Amino acid sequence: MKKEIFAVIFAAVLAGCAGNKVASGAPDWVNKGQGAFKDNNLYGVGMVTGMQNRALAVDTADNRARAKIAEVLNNNVEKMTRDYMASTAAGDMKRSSEEQDIRAGLKTFVQTNLTGVVIVDHWRDTSDGTMFALAKLDPKSFKSWVEDSRELNAQVRDFVRANADKYFQEMAQESEKRAGK
Repeated sequence: MKKEIFAVIFAAVLAGCAGNKVASGAPDWVNKGQGAFKDNNLYGVGMVTGMQNRALAVDTADNRARAKIAEVLNNNVEKMTRDYMASTAAGDMKRSSEEQDIRAGLKTFVQTNLTGVVIVDHWRDTSDGTMFALAKLDPKSFKSWVEDSRELNAQVRDFVRANADKYFQEMAQESEKRAGK
């Protein structure tokens, strides 16, 4: 089960950090996210559009880049689905009135204390003013976070500690494969 938890976490990293081409002339990390790097670090890209105040745009993009890393490390998802069906017939059973109503809701909540995440780059798209920020978490800092994390129970913490290097390497290999596509 612990391996499955880790597999889900790192699959989310790869999926969440890979993006569509969003800006021409941008650094690789803007368009490829995690796939732009061939190292064992975890990266998050944040962006904000429509802000004239550069200081506020930088701060917002920085926080969103950190939040992308936090999403990978600690993500709680709640899903609720409501399903209603009815069929009514009166007299002639071949003639009925049917109705159906299906509603699905998804809520994602992330709360974690980030240690060792640093903003390593910024880029501004001059065509529309979008500000991008790149956050980085290295494996050593990740291990430190695991050691200090109160959100993880002892068994999960021990498993993560024992397997972190291996998963960071696997993540880098997967990123290389994605970058080659």
